Amino acid sequence: MKILVTGGAGYIGSHILVELYTAGHTAVVVDNLSNSSIEAIKRVEKIVGCKIPFHKLDVRNRAKLYQIFAAEKFDAVIHLAGLKAVGESVAKPLDYYANNIDSTLVLLDAMKHYKVYKLIFSSSATVYGTPEKLPLTEDCQTGVGITNPYGWTKFMIEQILIDVAKANPKMQFTLLRYFNPIGAHPSGTIGEDPNGIPNNLLPYVAQVAVGKLDHVNVFGDDYDTPDGTGVRDYIHVMDLANGHVVALQHMKPGIQIFDLGTGHGVSVLEIIDAFTQASGKKITYKIIERRDGDVAACYASAAKANKQLGWKTARTLEQACQDSWRWQSKNPNGYN
Repeated sequence: MKILVTGGAGYIGSHILVELYTAGHTAVVVDNLSNSSIEAIKRVEKIVGCKIPFHKLDVRNRAKLYQIFAAEKFDAVIHLAGLKAVGESVAKPLDYYANNIDSTLVLLDAMKHYKVYKLIFSSSATVYGTPEKLPLTEDCQTGVGITNPYGWTKFMIEQILIDVAKANPKMQFTLLRYFNPIGAHPSGTIGEDPNGIPNNLLPYVAQVAVGKLDHVNVFGDDYDTPDGTGVRDYIHVMDLANGHVVALQHMKPGIQIFDLGTGHGVSVLEIIDAFTQASGKKITYKIIERRDGDVAACYASAAKANKQLGWKTARTLEQACQDSWRWQSKNPNGYN
């Protein structure tokens, strides 16, 4: 299949590209490079051994997006483009609502016009808000207790997709609710390279280990968790990327929803310890106040994806930390 990948130059998108080409698909990437680098595409090309068409473009640019749809004749879309930092979304809610929702509406309009019916959407565990039970399953309530604008945009987009699929029975939409992607391609060629100070834990820890940052801020140690620090479900980015390829093989009319996670939670301090073991570096951390928008614990049950897609994670936390350290140590300044 020929796949349009929006946000394909980003951390998750670049790894999805590798898995798509490995599985025999081709891709066209649209990305405005606001939090990504064209270098990621060049390195993916080296891994997969061929050129990948790329357009520097904001998905909200309707006219140019239409031109790409007209020229390329896509079989499906993987929609990753969007702003994604929880803390930043609390500080800049208008940016998040305008970017994430408007881009999806323009994309859906283009799909409708050019009769592209298959879409995989990059959703998030944040749609569950404060978890009503753990592990989270796809039938847990969403839209109640969401703690940040980023999560609300994912919830709202899910509802938009549900309504669009209901109105047009030809539509085949799969919503993949990510938990916490970590790690890198095992070659160390591509990985997570955030602009400025990282918003996510693993790249922050990695930059402390490589000497770019002084210490890790741990946001709170008084949560109701085994060691008091926040617990999350950390999934290797290559496992997550593989989930998209598997989902492409199981598209069907209507809406499908799957949690993509490991099925168990890991605390912030456990992550720091695992990365210390992987890197052999001392990682200094400081306990500070809780961060707005965070919940105590959040982890998935991946039983539905395992049963219906035949998908499950294959890589351990230790492997993720080793791959992340390989990427960071080989590329201390990221793609620059």
